[in-house]
Amino acid sequence: MKITRIETIPVRVPLKQQLAIRSGKGNLQHTVSPFLLVKIHTDEPHIGLGEVSCTPRWSGEDQVTAAHFIQTYIAPLLIGEEATDINRLSLKIKTAIAGNPFTKAAVEMALWDLLGKSLNTPVYKLLGGAIREFVPTKWSVSGVEPAQAADIARWAVAQGFTCMKVKVGGEPAADLARVRAVREAVGSGVRLGVDANGGWPAFIAADMIDRLREFDIFFIEQPIAPGDDAALANLRQRAKAPIIADESLYTPQDAIALARAGAADLFSVYIGKSGGIAAARQIAAIAITPDFLPCDIIGPFFYEDDLLQQPLPIIGGAARAPDGPGLGVVLNDEKVERYRVSQSV
Repeated sequence: MKITRIETIPVRVPLKQQLAIRSGKGNLQHTVSPFLLVKIHTDEPHIGLGEVSCTPRWSGEDQVTAAHFIQTYIAPLLIGEEATDINRLSLKIKTAIAGNPFTKAAVEMALWDLLGKSLNTPVYKLLGGAIREFVPTKWSVSGVEPAQAADIARWAVAQGFTCMKVKVGGEPAADLARVRAVREAVGSGVRLGVDANGGWPAFIAADMIDRLREFDIFFIEQPIAPGDDAALANLRQRAKAPIIADESLYTPQDAIALARAGAADLFSVYIGKSGGIAAARQIAAIAITPDFLPCDIIGPFFYEDDLLQQPLPIIGGAARAPDGPGLGVVLNDEKVERYRVSQSV
């Protein structure tokens, strides 16, 4: 099964504005997702699907840069190659360009989809099979005013979420008011964490860790900016709740450095952030544990429409893997065309 071409399709699906995530860090709001669909075509009927879930404020990538790098640098290395040689092709993808992990992950994702389709087998079975029926998930409460945050939290509980996090990382008094409002709205039966997205200076983070204890905080995600593992380790010693490394963790090398520094209790692992399934599995292996907190697999809740023929099996509090071959998803071509946009800057 030889690769014949790689197609890129830029799309923008509207977000539900009442749920759009606003980070406490700089009061930035995620109002649009300039995502890029990737199709790897072969000399057989199978087409591999991938997605660059890029957001410039977080990853530094968008649909324009992703399409450019795929068509200019990655595609020439893969066209004519055997599509099922994922390990060898992943090395080509990795060395084709520096950085841009979400772009690389989309191409690798499409290769796994191709392999699964060619064998009529779900990707999760190719990776060793399921070890649980579903992955528990948590909701993310935007960094909005306290009353609105409380409304979102109550809505999330009604959807079935029993764990959630509140976006913080901005002005301390506003952060505390937001967390207080959410805790009062959901009561003691919901596990509640905070996510600063690296927005607090270290001295403020230390103070906030102390002040947040009254709200029975279940975890603290990325309290300070990445780059200072020693400072993060100091905060971990001070905190009574587990520290999660997110923006500090992109590569297996980052994971090793964080582990050596004793800077985190938990790793936040994304396929896109790490550059593909292979690197994400390496990071999970470095963590040396099969245990995890509820994950942020909640994307479908945020969008006004769905590009798939069948929605992903994701409900409040639980995400299941599709059982179809490959990634188990089939695009709705009519909706893809409806939300396709120009790639011009």
